[in-house]
Amino acid sequence: MLDHVAADFVHAIDDSEDGNVQLHLSTADFEAGLDHVCKSPADYGTVELIVCRPDVDERLVLAEATLDASCGLVGDNWLVRGSSRRPEKTADPGKQVTVMNARAALLVAGDPDRRQLAGDQLYLDFDISQANLPAGSRLTIGTAVIEVSPQPHLGCPKFSARFGTEALRFVNSRVGRQLRLRGLNARIVVPGSVRIGDTVRKLPATEPVSVS
Repeated sequence: MLDHVAADFVHAIDDSEDGNVQLHLSTADFEAGLDHVCKSPADYGTVELIVCRPDVDERLVLAEATLDASCGLVGDNWLVRGSSRRPEKTADPGKQVTVMNARAALLVAGDPDRRQLAGDQLYLDFDISQANLPAGSRLTIGTAVIEVSPQPHLGCPKFSARFGTEALRFVNSRVGRQLRLRGLNARIVVPGSVRIGDTVRKLPATEPVSVS
């Protein structure tokens, strides 16, 4: 059961509604919008969207969520889904939470109501590039703290199916990887609650954090 959440809706992923196929944007569209993405704040940002994945291809948009150091975002399927790349297919602790730049999400989705199809949990108006957040960097988000993992978060066939092959090439390009246009993986080091509109703050490397 979800703790401290207000759910807007559950969305079963389907790129066609009433027989109308979603049109995907072009590389030119993405390049035209890249400057806006690059202007994301680098030190203080905002939580724009919170998404829980109760099951495969389902999205639950939340007003508030709990980040737990054991199970990830409460109600999400990260723990039960596990990872095929780990022994006994257990969940990867470095991928408890996935974060995407909210401007990049809107750019590839083309519609605010399609951003959650990317499959990430936290969408932040914040610069998540490798230059601004190298592996090991920490962010306070609401009352929680997360740490950026070294594992890259790259586009996959599902991403291509939802947003188009040009979107996949764009986020997985050299520049796309540097800017982490597809997003980043993180682990939860301090549990807490996260709400829409909460401040996101990059912690200085010298600032002590009480690790759970």
